[in-house]
Amino acid sequence: MIDSREATEALAEINEMTRRVRQSRIYNLASLMLIMWGALVFAGYLGSFLLPRQAGYFWAALNVAGVAGSFAISAFGYRKTGIRTFDFRMLIAFVLFFAFGFLCTSVLGHFTPRQMGTFWPIYFMLLYIIAGLWFGHAFVVIGLSISALALAGYFWAGDWFDLWMAFVDGGGLILGGLWMRRS
Repeated sequence: MIDSREATEALAEINEMTRRVRQSRIYNLASLMLIMWGALVFAGYLGSFLLPRQAGYFWAALNVAGVAGSFAISAFGYRKTGIRTFDFRMLIAFVLFFAFGFLCTSVLGHFTPRQMGTFWPIYFMLLYIIAGLWFGHAFVVIGLSISALALAGYFWAGDWFDLWMAFVDGGGLILGGLWMRRS
């Protein structure tokens, strides 16, 4: 027989282990998405640097590919772990998030390409920082780091801004995804 104190300690250990396993599964799936989005963002900024007149087409195609890839990763993750990371509600949230960003940059603000190239990463990193409040410190660190480096590039990268952002935003997401795989 175990007494109530031992039972409480055992339940606390089980709860802690459950929390850690769930966080590990979330980090694993999120890392796949970060790496995928990082590669797409890197390609987008590299395309913007090399062919600035076609940048809008690159970004539209890459965003569609990213959403499709997110669905694929979610489906794979659900089959493997039972955790759904990207469902219909997430798609609606994503569309609303994009719509609000578009409203801010194109309707209300009329941002320049450089301002857009700074706004969107910082705007998306806000989601990572907020997610970090629930899912772990890695999201907060990734969000704050990429936001700070994006702002630094906005002020100091000059004509190399798109190339800077390819490495900061795209490379930062890839590195963040690899780091989360180890967490």
